[in-house]
Amino acid sequence: MRINLKFFASVRETVGTGAEAIDVPADVTTVGALRALLIARGEPWAGALAEGRALRMAFNQRMCDAQTALVDGAEVAFFPPVTGG
Repeated sequence: MRINLKFFASVRETVGTGAEAIDVPADVTTVGALRALLIARGEPWAGALAEGRALRMAFNQRMCDAQTALVDGAEVAFFPPVTGG
């Protein structure tokens, strides 16, 4: 399955790219499993996407959680929470 990744704000700065497309193994079926796969790459991915870090995720441009199922060709985005005033 091929997934399109997008990274925004501090996540993009940390990992050094705003987007990439990757082929994921068959056992990576959720957004949470995808995040774990990226963390397993080591630094800087591990720091940018760490489980304890405040991080938002979106699936096909809609907010999602770790249990959201992946589909071939999907877009998954990672970004820090945004505050405004």
